[in-house]
Amino acid sequence: MNVTDALFARHGCRSFKPEPVDQNTIQTILEAATRAASGANAQPWEIFVAGGDALQRVKQLFLSKTQNGPQAAPDMSKLPPAHLARMQELLSDMGAAAGEAVNEIGALMGEFFNAPAVIYLCMNKNLAGLSFFDLGALLQSIMLKALEHGLSTMPAGCLVQYPEILHAELGIPDELSVIAGIAIGYEDSLHPINKFRSRRRPIEEVVTFKGFE
Repeated sequence: MNVTDALFARHGCRSFKPEPVDQNTIQTILEAATRAASGANAQPWEIFVAGGDALQRVKQLFLSKTQNGPQAAPDMSKLPPAHLARMQELLSDMGAAAGEAVNEIGALMGEFFNAPAVIYLCMNKNLAGLSFFDLGALLQSIMLKALEHGLSTMPAGCLVQYPEILHAELGIPDELSVIAGIAIGYEDSLHPINKFRSRRRPIEEVVTFKGFE
């Protein structure tokens, strides 16, 4: 698989098989992914991986907090119209691709998409700016390298919704912020939700060239 193949093959997996992922495989993925670009070679990332009983505890605590506490609704009114339209388009496309299975998405999110492991990317709370770009480069590198091992991924906000639980259960030091979570595992290709592929804007709409003939 070349880079172009990997970029087009990567997609958000919303339902995984229960089959566990070997620790050595994840370590191999992370070892390669940490070659990602980093401003001044700061390498601001700290990585925590949850699986097995540790991940089960995190999921149970997340579910309990979700069920027993008020849920904050995002304020969509501040989004530019084009961004809001693309989000609405996403929901419509997902329903068209997955049919009735789209109604399971809330439950799947609560179960961390049934993933056997989650990779958490953290960095020191004093860092900002370019360090976030570094973590973005690392996140993409992890997802692309995972494909080489026959694994799928899903970066999602629901995986980091309650950082205080992650700090307590995974031993994440207080001086670190939990920036992102990536569910990783073997895709359940038979689940209808995984038939969905999100659209991308045409490149002519995204890129402006100057000084080229």
